[in-house]
Amino acid sequence: MDKVMAQLEGLVAHYEELQEMMADPEVINDTKRYMEISKEEADMREVVQKYRKYKSDIKEIEDNKEIISNESDSDLVDMAKEENSELEKEVSELEDEIKILMLPKDPNDDKDIIMEIRGAAGGDEASLFAGDLLRMYEKYAETQGWKVSLIDSEPTEVGGYKRVAVMITGDKVYSKLKYENGAHRVQRVPVTESQGRVHTSTATVAVMPEYEQVDIDLDPKDIRVDVYRSSGAGGQHINKTSSAVRMTHLPTGIVVAMQDQRSQQQNREKAMQILKSRVYDYYESQNRDQYDAKRKDAVGTGDRSERIRTYNYPQNRVTDHRIGLTLNKLDRVMNGELDEIINALVLYYQTQQLEKMAEENA
Repeated sequence: MDKVMAQLEGLVAHYEELQEMMADPEVINDTKRYMEISKEEADMREVVQKYRKYKSDIKEIEDNKEIISNESDSDLVDMAKEENSELEKEVSELEDEIKILMLPKDPNDDKDIIMEIRGAAGGDEASLFAGDLLRMYEKYAETQGWKVSLIDSEPTEVGGYKRVAVMITGDKVYSKLKYENGAHRVQRVPVTESQGRVHTSTATVAVMPEYEQVDIDLDPKDIRVDVYRSSGAGGQHINKTSSAVRMTHLPTGIVVAMQDQRSQQQNREKAMQILKSRVYDYYESQNRDQYDAKRKDAVGTGDRSERIRTYNYPQNRVTDHRIGLTLNKLDRVMNGELDEIINALVLYYQTQQLEKMAEENA
């Protein structure tokens, strides 16, 4: 903890510099710079406040120890001992909280995401499960105040998806959904199964952070643009106008469809932004083989044995195999109540980081 505390002293000094800069008229007049400094100050605020409270508690404990050692009034001594008992407990809690706040931040945590869900092993039942997973994430996003926009989809005749891609935008989306990467296994009786036998199927989920500004120029000749009428909810406007846009990047085969915006122009702009992000990600991986390998590494092959989570419908049970967590409330999880699972995953990976940090500081 001593090394962490030494780092905190430097962090507090930098935090105070940032506050001074935010009061500087030159910085205030430079909107971009002011926003950057404000964000950095806001990101540091919690750990600085907790560290100041930690130091205050330590000082109070030392003052009380002086009273306990030198005071003859037994009532004051008892009061000081009682205070120290509470303060020492608070200091221990603050130490744990500060350690977690000082863990290296994932640079993508604040970003929006592109999520791709594919039906894998299990045929029609796998495609139906892919649709169920999409609805689960849509409901979870609603509880978080996030927005879900359809990018591209390949529906199946039975009502599921062979593949569906969405963009999820909001506050710290990647930080919560990055753990959803992998194969998701479902055990249930398919609607089409007359014998009532439980089948096992899988769907894969890939979560990619969205690149905010991508420094890549796409040749217009390499992009095919199709315009069509939007479908789904939205009243008369959405059905009467050809406002939906599908863009295909011919060299890579990457497709983006966008229909959530109010006008064709807005859909074009959003589709181009997402297309650039996905093409950039593709070229960053050098070639299609590496791109597929990267994606396979993220989600697995979809084989029944490669799973991060199992959804057992007959027993209303969901199990996350990475952390050994089992909850008997699958119905609520599928209704978007994912917080308990996600919070447990965050805690698990934070604990791993803390153990690694302790080894490095030993």
